[in-house]
Amino acid sequence: MDNKNCFHCGKEYTTKEEIQFDEKSFCCVGCKTVYEIFSQNDLTCYYDFQSAPGATPIEINGKYDFLDDEKIQSKLLEFQENTIHIVSLYIPHIHCSSCIWILENLQKLQKGISTSQVNFTQKKVRITYNSEQTNLKDIVYLLSSIGYEPYISLENYETGTNQIDRSLIYKLGIAFFCFGNIMLLSFPEYFEVDEFWINKYRNFFRTLIFFLSLPSFLYSASGYYISAYKSIKSKMLNIDIPIALGIIVMFVRSVIDITFDYGQGFFDSLTGLVFFMLLGKLFQQKTYDFLSFERDFKSYFPIAVTKINQNGEEEPCQIYDVEKGDRLIIRNQELIPVDGILISPKTALDYSFVTGEAIPIEKKSGDKVFAGGKQMGGIIEMEVLFSVSQSYLTQLWSNDVFQKKIDQKHKSITDKVSQFFTPALLLLAFGSLVFWLFINAYLAFNVFTAVLIVACPCALALTAPFTLGNVLRIMGNHKLYLKNAQVIEQMAKVDTIVFDKTGTITSSLKSNIEYTGTDLSNKELANIKSIVRNSNHPLSRKLYAFLPQSEIVAINSYEEIVGKGMLASVENVSYKIGSLHLINLELEIEKDKNTKVHIEIDSEYKGYFAFNHQYREGLNTLFNQLDKNNFKTVVLSGDNNGEQEYLQSVLPQNTTLVFHQKPEQKLEYIQKLQNEGKNVMMVGDGLNDAGALAQSNIGIALSENVNVFSPACDGIMDASQFQKLFHYIQYSKNAMKTIYMSFGLSLLYNSVGLAFALTGKLSPLFAAIIMPMSAITIVSFVTILSKFYGKKIKS
Repeated sequence: MDNKNCFHCGKEYTTKEEIQFDEKSFCCVGCKTVYEIFSQNDLTCYYDFQSAPGATPIEINGKYDFLDDEKIQSKLLEFQENTIHIVSLYIPHIHCSSCIWILENLQKLQKGISTSQVNFTQKKVRITYNSEQTNLKDIVYLLSSIGYEPYISLENYETGTNQIDRSLIYKLGIAFFCFGNIMLLSFPEYFEVDEFWINKYRNFFRTLIFFLSLPSFLYSASGYYISAYKSIKSKMLNIDIPIALGIIVMFVRSVIDITFDYGQGFFDSLTGLVFFMLLGKLFQQKTYDFLSFERDFKSYFPIAVTKINQNGEEEPCQIYDVEKGDRLIIRNQELIPVDGILISPKTALDYSFVTGEAIPIEKKSGDKVFAGGKQMGGIIEMEVLFSVSQSYLTQLWSNDVFQKKIDQKHKSITDKVSQFFTPALLLLAFGSLVFWLFINAYLAFNVFTAVLIVACPCALALTAPFTLGNVLRIMGNHKLYLKNAQVIEQMAKVDTIVFDKTGTITSSLKSNIEYTGTDLSNKELANIKSIVRNSNHPLSRKLYAFLPQSEIVAINSYEEIVGKGMLASVENVSYKIGSLHLINLELEIEKDKNTKVHIEIDSEYKGYFAFNHQYREGLNTLFNQLDKNNFKTVVLSGDNNGEQEYLQSVLPQNTTLVFHQKPEQKLEYIQKLQNEGKNVMMVGDGLNDAGALAQSNIGIALSENVNVFSPACDGIMDASQFQKLFHYIQYSKNAMKTIYMSFGLSLLYNSVGLAFALTGKLSPLFAAIIMPMSAITIVSFVTILSKFYGKKIKS
C-alpha cells in the first residue's frame, strides 16, 4: 500500500503526519489504536475483506457523557435485568461484509459484551452486555473508535432508527424528467422532417439532448454502476453488471453518433431504459414493503392472556387488545407478553429466551418485569406499562436459537440460475454483438443492449418471496400463524402427522367431570381451586372452571412437575394434584379408564376427578381426509388407554394410537419416525409437547384461550380452525406448485424476449418497458393463483 495512504482508513496524508507501527503506516493515532485493538485480539483478518475498510475516527470526547444518566439509558435499552442489558443501536456506516464481521465480533474487543448481532437491512446492531463489566457509553465509544459511530437521538429515537430512503424516488423523478424532454426534442428526428430551421439547429438540439441525458446517465443510473463495481471487486457476478454495461455502451455509442454526425444516437432509449428499470425496482421495493407490512406482529399472535376486568373477574383477552393500565394474570410457565409492574408479593422469572441464562431472577412487588420472561412457580398479577412491547416477542420468536434448518429447494434453484445466468448472458450478448457487426453495425449495438436488458431475471427473483409472503398472509387470515415463509415449504413435504390428545384432539373447554372418593370440604375445594388456578395445563383449566366459586386462597409454595401434576402447600397443609405417578400409589384402575386427576392432602389419598373428554368438531372428517391422501396419522398421548376403544371406533383403521407417553418419550417417538425417513408434523398444545414440537420437522401449537406461546413451535393455530389442518397442508403444496409454475412463466418471458432481441426485432427501449412488465405479470399471476387456492380452505 502507498505509504501516503493510511492502512486503516485509506485517507491520504503528508509524510510529516505519518505514524509507523508494526511495519504499517497510519494517518493518525486513532487509526493506529484501532489496528492495535484488532492485532491484540487476533482480528487483523478484518483487513482481508477490502482495502482500508475502516472509517476515520472522529473527535467524540464528551459527546456521549449523557449516557451516564440511568434515566436516559433506560429509554435506550431494550432489556434491563440485573447485570444483563440489551441495546439495539442504529449504525449508518454498515455497508458491507467487513462491517458485519467486525460488529459481530465485538465481544473480542471489549470485556463484558457477550453477543452482538447485525441486522444488515435495518443497519442496526443488537448488543447483549454485562453492566458490571462495561457500560453503554463505553460500548458507544468503542464503536465510534473503530469507525462505526451509532446514531442516537433521544427525542425521536424510534424515527431516527427508521429513516426513509427516498433516493430511488429522486432518481426516478430525474430519469422521468430527462426521458420526457429528450423525447419531445427528438420528434423532428423521428419524422425525418427536412426543414431549413430544423436542419440549421439540429446540432444545437442534439447537444441539448446530450446534456439532458447526463443527469439520468450519471445520477439516476449510478446505483447500477456501483453495484456492478462492487460485484466485480468481490468476484461475484450479479445481474447489475450486464445492465450497467448496456447503459454505458448505449451512452458511448450515442456520443459517437452525434459527434461524427452518424445520427441522433440512443439518448431517448437510454433515458427511457433507466426510467423503466427504476420503475421496476420501485415496484419490487413496494412489493417487499407490502409483505413486510403484512407481517405485523399482531397477525402472528392469536394468543390470549387472562385479564382482570373492572368487576374483578378473570376473562381471556387477545394479546393486542392489552392496554396500558390493564391488570393481567400470568400462570406457571407462561411468558410475560408485555412490560409491566409486578403487583404480587414476589416471584421468580426465567429470562433464558432473552438472555440465554436459565437462572431464575427474583422479583418483588413494585419491580419492573420485561416481556419475554417466563413465570416460574405460582400465579402472579401484573400491571401493564407498554402494550407495544409485545413486538419484542416477535424478535424472540424469530431468534436464530429457535430456527430449524430447512432445505429450501426453490431458493437453491434461484441461486443456481443466478450463479450461471450473468456469465451466460454476457457471453450471449457479446456473441450477438460480434455476429451483427458483420451484418449491420448500427443494429449490432441495439441487439447487444436489448439482450442485456430483456434477460434481466428480476421476475425470477421475485417469484418465491412474493408467493410465500402472500400465502403467509392468507394463512394468517385463516388463523394459522406461521413463524416464517420457509415453514410453508416444509409443510408441503409433510407425510406423517402426530397429534397430542389432551387439549389437541380434545377440547380444553368442554368435558364432563365427575368426582369419586372421600367427600372434600368447602375449604379443601377452595384450596384445590386456588392451586389449579396457577397451572396452564388443559386439565387444570377445566378443573378450575368446574369447581364451585370461592375466594382465592394464598398459596405458600407451588411446584408444577411436567407430565405429572402439582405440589403445593396452603396454610402448612400439603397437596398433591395430578397423575398416579405423582401420588406414588398403585390403585385399582376402573374399567372406564377415563383421564383422571388424583387428589392427595397431607399424605392421605382422597379420590379423583374423572374427565369424560369432548372431542373436537370435525375430528373424524379430518382424519379421514388425511387417510385418503396417504398421510400417516398418530395419536400420541400422556393419558392412559381408557379411551382407546372409542378412538378406534371413530378414527380410520390406519391411525396409530400410543398412550402413557411422558414428554421425553414423545420426543423419542418423533425421532424414531424421522429416522425412518418420515417428514413429521407435530400438533400439540404447546405445554408438555414443547420437546416434541421442537424435534418435529414442523411443530404447530394449538391456541384456545390461554397463552401458549412456545418458541419451540413453527406456527400457532387457532383451536377453532382444527378441522382445516388438511386444507392448510394442501394449500402449502399448491403454494410450491405456484412457485414452480411462475418460475416456468418467468423463464418463458426471458426466452421469448431473447429470441426477439437476438434477431434484431426488439429495441432497447421496448426491452426496458417489458422488463418491469414481466415482474408485474409474475406478481399478478402468483397473487391470483395463491388467492384462488386460498379459497379452497373451507370456512
